[in-house]
Amino acid sequence: MEHNLNHFDEMLSAPDGVRDPYRAYKDWFSKQNPVRLKSKSKEAEAFFRRTGITFNVYGQEAAQERLIPFDLIPRIIANREWAKLSRGIEQRVRAINMFLHDIYHRQEILRAGIIPVELIAKNGAFLPQMMGLSPPGNVYTHIVGTDIVRTSEDEFYVLEDNARTPSGVSYMLENRETMLQMFPELFSQNRVKPVSDYPKSLRRSLAACAPPNCEGTPRVAILTPGIHNSAYFEHSFLADQMGVELVEGHDLRIVDGRIAMRTTQGYRSIDVLYRRVDDEYLDPLNFNPESMLGVPGIMDVYRAGNVTIANAPGTGIADDKAIYSYIPDIIEFYTGEKAILKNVETFRCAEPEALKYVLDNLADLVVKEVHGSGGYGMLVGPAASKKELADFADKLKANASNYIAQPTLSLSTVPIFTKKGLAPRHVDLRPFALVSPVGVDITPGGLTRVALQEGSLVVNSSQGGGTKDTWVLED
Repeated sequence: MEHNLNHFDEMLSAPDGVRDPYRAYKDWFSKQNPVRLKSKSKEAEAFFRRTGITFNVYGQEAAQERLIPFDLIPRIIANREWAKLSRGIEQRVRAINMFLHDIYHRQEILRAGIIPVELIAKNGAFLPQMMGLSPPGNVYTHIVGTDIVRTSEDEFYVLEDNARTPSGVSYMLENRETMLQMFPELFSQNRVKPVSDYPKSLRRSLAACAPPNCEGTPRVAILTPGIHNSAYFEHSFLADQMGVELVEGHDLRIVDGRIAMRTTQGYRSIDVLYRRVDDEYLDPLNFNPESMLGVPGIMDVYRAGNVTIANAPGTGIADDKAIYSYIPDIIEFYTGEKAILKNVETFRCAEPEALKYVLDNLADLVVKEVHGSGGYGMLVGPAASKKELADFADKLKANASNYIAQPTLSLSTVPIFTKKGLAPRHVDLRPFALVSPVGVDITPGGLTRVALQEGSLVVNSSQGGGTKDTWVLED
């Protein structure tokens, strides 16, 4: 395997050495027939196609469903490394929930001058309709996906917090299932922590957030925008795995002050609605009047305490990329602790000095939209042409407050399987945390996204990235 000393390689500690987490796997791999591995790679693709694990790419003419490429070389994380990550993630999600409660109530963090008032007041993700409203158990972010990158043996950075409707967990589960089917011997030779309990844990965590007037076992349902949504496979997959109903807006109505779903036995009330519909489309009476995806009046039922919406409306303010730059301060303000996981240095282009610096150094920075996701609307300066840089500079000057910028980190690499053998590619990691009044449950591992193009730093599936199974080893 080629080795680039400019990047920390998670398998090779040196050109002639293998890091401990990969040692058993590397011994196994060296004894494998390349022809068999190529056959297994095709087998995995056929499995994903047969199962229907696809996504849609927005903004493309005649957009069609695509497979996310799967790489059969696992990403392996030692238990001690995972222990640090899970502690940092738990600290982070607890602080984010405290921040959201504060922002929609007393706003002490604004009074203290930690965060500028205009960053909240002028933010489209802030929902005035949530002011004074406390969700059941004071849980706002029931499911959080935290994007993490690594730069060295002990250096991890959080790229962003996905607190609205984080996606990708179905790929984490299917990647593991695929590896178990193709290479069962690997799991008898390596003590890999399981991820298969996630659907049960998700249902249990959501049920624990049921409203106070819920009687008996809480009824949970997933609200999807429908089959044309890019993550529809995941919505239906999770509903099936959790054993709950998958519903669309037209399946729901208000009956006796409760949200009820249509069934063959009539309408049945729902206690917890795991919504995969954005705030804007959730309730046409309170938000976008043109929406056909949500439920008219659901916010009134929510305010009355008769349904739990997960994640809570208005949580988008916490994963706003300008707010992201304040997360270490947010953690310290609410917990009195220093952040365990570092943030990437961030320049808020709304600030004149920061904007000047970004424009002067655009070729060396990554620039992102404040509310962007999926790799859309971003600029990777080192990979951009002179024309792309000039065009993006015009965008910044026209609407500076819509962007933040960050230095390009030297992301770690892990091996992928190519026609020529193993080759290093850059990766990130999205672990998933479940939050309830009972506590925070973090599935060991998460979704590893990999940039399949040599030298590329963009791992998003919509931009040509792939995925791989993520192993967290037992001690």
